[in-house]
Amino acid sequence: MIVRSISDVVPVEWGNGTSHRLLTEADGMGFTVCETLVRKGTSSALQYRRHLEACYCTAGSGEVVTTDGTRFKITEGTIYALNENDAHHLVASDYEDLRLISVFSPALRGDEKHTLSPDGFSQY
Repeated sequence: MIVRSISDVVPVEWGNGTSHRLLTEADGMGFTVCETLVRKGTSSALQYRRHLEACYCTAGSGEVVTTDGTRFKITEGTIYALNENDAHHLVASDYEDLRLISVFSPALRGDEKHTLSPDGFSQY
């Protein structure tokens, strides 16, 4: 059995926020669970080509924007799943941080960080 508190985990600065990786590849579960903070006023171009990801919003607000410009509002109680390795922009509102519980499959090593640049989508 694995029992771990968020205070037991050193947060990873991933670019526009932090991620507490509560379960990682080393735990042998086959998936990763993170508490993710996305800083207010930020936009992150992301694409996970080797992982599927689902995110459940626990606080704050923002949007997920697809490459064709479709916008999905994210508020507390909303889940979104990137079930096709979707390239997307994760946008936190201008007035509050966005907090998510993120699940990745297969599991992350746990030390991954994004390279956020205007010329492409960051990936792990």
